[in-house]
Amino acid sequence: MKRLLFALLGAWLLVVPAQAETRWKLVRSYPHDPAAFTEGLFYHDGALYESTGLEGESEIRKVELKSGKILSRRIVPRPYFGEGIVNWKDRLISLTWRHRQGFVWKLDDFSPVSQFRYEGEGWGLTQDGRSLIMSDGTAQLRFLDPERLTEERRITVTWNGRAVERLNELEYVKGEVWANIWYDSHIARIDPRTGAVIDWIDIAPLLKASGAKDSEAVANGIAYDAKADRLFVTGKNWAKLFEIRIER
Repeated sequence: MKRLLFALLGAWLLVVPAQAETRWKLVRSYPHDPAAFTEGLFYHDGALYESTGLEGESEIRKVELKSGKILSRRIVPRPYFGEGIVNWKDRLISLTWRHRQGFVWKLDDFSPVSQFRYEGEGWGLTQDGRSLIMSDGTAQLRFLDPERLTEERRITVTWNGRAVERLNELEYVKGEVWANIWYDSHIARIDPRTGAVIDWIDIAPLLKASGAKDSEAVANGIAYDAKADRLFVTGKNWAKLFEIRIER
C-alpha cells in the first residue's frame, strides 16, 4: 500500500502555490461508495466508470451517477492492486500498481480481452483521442499507442521550472491534462505539449465535506462529461462525489 512516509519524504519535490488561481463553484453532490478506494474514474455515455484499489479489494465498476448504485462490476484478482482506467473505443484499459501488468476489458460487460506489460508503476490513465496518457507516481506522463499499448513519448511535468512529483489520477479536459497530486488537495492543469503546469485548482473544501476521516482518504478521481461540460471529483473512501464548475 502506498504509504504516508513516502509522501512526506517526497513532498519537498512539489512546490504548490499558496493560492490556486483557478476558481471553481460547487454545483451539486452525489452519493459515493465510502468503501471505494478510488484509483481511476471517467464518465462515458451517461455513467461513471470507477477503479478501486487495495489488494484483494480491487474492482472495476460501472456506477449510476445520481444514486451511486453499482450497475456492474469486475473483480481484479489477487495479487493485483487496481489503479487507473480509461475507455478506448469498445474497450476499457486498466493499470495495476506495482506488478507492471495492464488489462484490456470489453467496455460493455468487463469481460477480459487481453493483457499488456509496462515498466515501473501504474497510477493514473486518461486519453486525448489520439493517445492514452499514463502517470506512474513520478513527475512524468507517458503517452501510449492506444492499439499497441506501447510507449510513444514522455513529458516531465513542471511548475516554475521544478518537477511536480506524485502525479496520480488523470483526466483530459478541454485540451489539458488534469492530475490529482497524491496527498495534496491541488489538481494540476497541465499543458500536454510541454508538461508545464498552467494553473492549480484547490479542492480542499471538498475534502472536508466528503465525510472522509482516514489519512489515506485523499482526493483522487476526476471525470469530465464533455457533452454536457460537467466536471466531477471525488477521493478515496469519500462518501460523496462532487460536480464543480470552473469560473473562468
